[in-house]
Amino acid sequence: MTARQTILSVKTRGPGLYEFTDRVISFVRDCGEASGLLTLFVRHTSCSLLIQENADPDVRRDLDAFFRRLVPSADDPAMAYLVHRDEGPDDMPAHIKAALTPVSLSIPVMGGRLALGTWQGIYLFEHRRMPHRREVALHLSA
Repeated sequence: MTARQTILSVKTRGPGLYEFTDRVISFVRDCGEASGLLTLFVRHTSCSLLIQENADPDVRRDLDAFFRRLVPSADDPAMAYLVHRDEGPDDMPAHIKAALTPVSLSIPVMGGRLALGTWQGIYLFEHRRMPHRREVALHLSA
């Protein structure tokens, strides 16, 4: 059994979904393995990973709007119960969103390619307001 690893950096500009499928495809292609399992893991506690539709940008906007409504900023009166506020009003809500969404993904590799569906893309889901540089660890077991 062989394994290849790398860490990708994903720059964000605030809340939303940032697609990086092409970079993951390049990593898998460069590994040259016909089959295996790719694991992705985000190394942060205030963002997450998603496999989601990559054809219609409204899907990404609607998902972001849904999570903002589900878990509003700590300065919203509905969130007055939150204690952790040291890093700003978006920090604890970002941790809650990350607890509700995956921080790791597993994707089969078949025929040297990711076994994603036609309209599926890989996204980092940023939950903080400020720009960040996020790290995603990739591990391909073949």
